[in-house]
Amino acid sequence: MTQPNAQTTVGELVRERPARSRVFEQHRIDYCCGGKRPLAEACAERKLDLALILRELEASDRADERLVDADAMSLSTLADHIEATHHAYLREELPRLDFMTRKVAAVHGDTEPRLRTIREVFIAFEQELSSHMLKEEQVLFPMIREIESTDTAPQFHCGSLANPISQMESEHDSAGNALAQFRSLTDDYTPPEWACNTFRALYDALAELERNMHQHVHKENNVLFPKALRREAQLAATPAGAAYRGTSSPTRP
Repeated sequence: MTQPNAQTTVGELVRERPARSRVFEQHRIDYCCGGKRPLAEACAERKLDLALILRELEASDRADERLVDADAMSLSTLADHIEATHHAYLREELPRLDFMTRKVAAVHGDTEPRLRTIREVFIAFEQELSSHMLKEEQVLFPMIREIESTDTAPQFHCGSLANPISQMESEHDSAGNALAQFRSLTDDYTPPEWACNTFRALYDALAELERNMHQHVHKENNVLFPKALRREAQLAATPAGAAYRGTSSPTRP
């Protein structure tokens, strides 16, 4: 277990102890798409006191809060968990958010024009995420389960897992940009005093969407994908994998 320090990446810190994510969420440190950055760099970007964040992380460790330990799961178990937890959440919540963003923008858009922008950003966000989940469930996750269940390097149509993973990470970045827009457009999810209950429920739902997506993307970018790539590299290094690489490469004179 890594003691929190300035040079450890934020993704690694959360991978080892998921409860640390609460500290990062409180200070709006991106530990999912931005998980590859050292803690010192992440703090500098947010103009945060590194020593304070380190103390809060150590206090979190002492509290020993129990969240799902994604790093302890097998590849298949983690892929199943992501589908059953985060994909299921999105399939239930996105239609609700679609209704609320449409209704609140229609009723209050004249008073608060940013609601119309929230609606536009959400439409693109929902469309991309729906396609994204299908690609993971029908293409990438089955490939990841396959490399865990075999002792030889599989022959994937896309070549290496690195190719679809790169695409998924790019789409995660796009989703992260949308989440950042939601937070900015809602003044950190703070509704105006005159907001109706549906208006307030929308902002609360967007805040929960951000929290869930941060955990979701973290488990993929910082845990599932790196472990899957390491497994693929191990299989490729076996004699059978080396033989496959030899037959798949063009013959050199």
